[in-house]
Amino acid sequence: MTHEKEYSMIQEVLHLLNQDGTNKYARIMEMVLNQAMEVERTEVLQAQPYERTDERTGYANGFKDKTVTLASGKILLKIPQVRGGLEFYPSAVEKGIRSERALKLAIAEMYVRCM
Repeated sequence: MTHEKEYSMIQEVLHLLNQDGTNKYARIMEMVLNQAMEVERTEVLQAQPYERTDERTGYANGFKDKTVTLASGKILLKIPQVRGGLEFYPSAVEKGIRSERALKLAIAEMYVRCM
């Protein structure tokens, strides 16, 4: 992930926090989770998108949309897909997740692992 992409996401989060509206927290959670899942896929593949290395373990293969309903609104998660004999599903989201409680537990677990 490039520094420009990180900086623009931080700017967008700050912009959303300063706006009025009821679903701004859902939008922020959507942005952060989608970015975290892309970073996790990059780590699993051991290569950036379009990067050719000897360490690469598979290939990015687009995204699959998944809608999750939260108290603050619905969010659209873009679940990263991989191909090339590698099984991958983001740790921030459980397969079949439909509730906010399960999503919060997954985020908390992801936070604890990173510490």
